[in-house]
Amino acid sequence: MKNADEHRPGSSGQEREGKYLTFSLGDEEYGIGILKVKEIIGVMKITPVPQTPDFVKGVINLRGKVIPVIDLRLRFGMMEADYTDRTCIVVVEITGSTGKLHIGVVVDSVSEVLNIKGSDIEDTPSFGTTLNTEYILGMAKTGGGVKILLDINCVLSSEEMGLLDNVA
Repeated sequence: MKNADEHRPGSSGQEREGKYLTFSLGDEEYGIGILKVKEIIGVMKITPVPQTPDFVKGVINLRGKVIPVIDLRLRFGMMEADYTDRTCIVVVEITGSTGKLHIGVVVDSVSEVLNIKGSDIEDTPSFGTTLNTEYILGMAKTGGGVKILLDINCVLSSEEMGLLDNVA
């Protein structure tokens, strides 16, 4: 008989094993499951949308489809940085209460696609009760460093996803 924890995504390294698109924000390296990534594009003109949170940069027109764009640096409370020729928008598919939604995520630079073994993924360390780490799937040990694996579905709250759905 399985206990309830075994059904939670990310409850074991084997469930989290797979290919991850890795990217950087500042000095940190992150990864998103490759199956969530739809495409990677260079930064293009982003149309601001009034009365949205700071981390919502606006919307882009991607081949006739309006896609909301968030800046992951701002979402994680990091300092805003100027966009460079390495800055990318990673278009991801997230699943929310209203169904599937495509959003653009601004990252400093895209690194590579890594195949990460379950045995190389550890649970997120406990930082105490004040820090929200729900969006972290785990910590991947790679080449002497650590990459923070994101559960892109949990990066935004359901209210924020509803807002982005309305923006698009």
